Amino acid sequence: MLGFPTTTDRPKPMARRRRGAPVYARNGMVATAQPLATAAGLEVLANGGNAVDAAIAAALVDAVTMPASCGIGGDLFAIVSKPAKGGGYSELMSVISSGISPRNASLEFMQERGELGGRVLAQTGPLSPSVPGFPAGIDALLEQFGTRPLTELSKAAIGYAADGFPITQILASHLAGERALLEQYPASAAVFLPDGKTLGPGEMLRQPGLAGTIDQIAREGSQAFYQGSIAKRMTDWLGQNGGALTAEDFSDHAAWVGAPLQSTYRDKIVYQTGLPTQGFVQLEAQNIVEGFDLSAVGTDSAQGIHYMVEALKRSFHDRHLYAADPNFVDVPMEKLLSKEWAAERRATIDPNQALLETKSTYLYPGDTTYLCAIDGDGLMISLIISVSGAWGSGVIAGDTGVLLNNRAGHCFSLDPDHPNRYEPGKKTMHTLNCYLIAERDGTPIVVGGTPGGDSQTQWNLQCLTALIDEGQDVQAAVEVPRWSIWPATYPVDVGHPFRLVIEDQVGQQTIDGLRERGHDVVTCGPWSQSGTEMIISRDPESGVLVGGCDPRSEGIAAGI
Repeated sequence: MLGFPTTTDRPKPMARRRRGAPVYARNGMVATAQPLATAAGLEVLANGGNAVDAAIAAALVDAVTMPASCGIGGDLFAIVSKPAKGGGYSELMSVISSGISPRNASLEFMQERGELGGRVLAQTGPLSPSVPGFPAGIDALLEQFGTRPLTELSKAAIGYAADGFPITQILASHLAGERALLEQYPASAAVFLPDGKTLGPGEMLRQPGLAGTIDQIAREGSQAFYQGSIAKRMTDWLGQNGGALTAEDFSDHAAWVGAPLQSTYRDKIVYQTGLPTQGFVQLEAQNIVEGFDLSAVGTDSAQGIHYMVEALKRSFHDRHLYAADPNFVDVPMEKLLSKEWAAERRATIDPNQALLETKSTYLYPGDTTYLCAIDGDGLMISLIISVSGAWGSGVIAGDTGVLLNNRAGHCFSLDPDHPNRYEPGKKTMHTLNCYLIAERDGTPIVVGGTPGGDSQTQWNLQCLTALIDEGQDVQAAVEVPRWSIWPATYPVDVGHPFRLVIEDQVGQQTIDGLRERGHDVVTCGPWSQSGTEMIISRDPESGVLVGGCDPRSEGIAAGI
């Protein structure tokens, strides 16, 4: 069974493992990057809620306890599979909820107020947000799959916002690292730097304004956020402080619900989130590497990594050339995901020489969080939420407590010839993505994903090949030595040659082999790359669940 251990032997060598075994359960499992979020999801499951109910509760807690990574002012994407009555599975559904750029701000307006001489948009501040999609995404999930009212599912989050929660080490480091950004905005500083102090691990962070906003959304629905008093308070503040988003931009936002993208890999079907996310990058890359025998060469050998890196370079290149908001650009998705196109791209890969440069853009790390859940009936959800960069825009919109994203500033291009160029009322291409794996007969068996900006599709591909080509269990897969390439797609810089950053526990032989193939290799310490990959696998025969949680995070996978 995919993702399940096949031996009782201890992992070898133990120096390359931090958590020796995955987690098992039968009645439900939640995996998140924040233990308080996992606990909130498990409580919902224990009280009779389903996996989507649990994921909503967990996501709301994440939105409070991981403000540098996600929040009400960010975006949400998900894939859900629900068992059909009488056996089998209903059609998988994807929820896509990210918002538009300001309708009344032109490309020239943004260029004049951009950074790096007008080459990129304002990366933070009141001009950097797009309309948040999180609240509408939660509403769509609840409407399609939920069984519990939002007033119930939001209790834990509201409590942590109103009464406070203890700062973790990672959040403390985020506060210290981005203090200069938060100090620029009085409302942000008042919340995150109380009395001018940078909170340390174990100290309490309270967000009473956010507690009130979540409570109002829970009672009134997302229309309060997009059309009611919350929207007015946010956009009034933005208008008074140099922002461009208006109440009109918020008023007609709605989540999209429909079929996810899909492609096959070996004997499995892999589903991914569609445009404007970059989920297709993972699918295209896996189609390319499918033509190589990774199980024979090894997925973390120099040859195996070389094949995956070269496939990703070409997939990112295609994203850069073709992908954008499908309401503005005709994206040739059918071609990009075809096996014929993959074969053409594969034929350009030299097995012994790295591609040194291609037109693309610099990889700029994002800040996001991923979670997944499966319940005892087999309902499963893969969900990812983000405010884009660390602390998003840095801006809390007035007294709402909502920290707004910087997705527009972070991801749009100001190149007038680029398909993902900034345009009024357009959605930017999105780094967020998450996946679900099914058997060839359509039976869903695995949910997984990770934060990490443009590294997301890279780390997801690493885990996918570890699971399928190597037969590794879910915990071993999330613990593979991690690597990432840049440039990828963020437009903060242009023209850099490729660089491969890799954790040195992969071994010197592999590092030397990559350098021999022409890669500019930069090593980093064990477990030092970011990302918090979470994977849960379900055996459809027994219903047994097995979960893996990235040891690079503070998170936990747990079940009932």
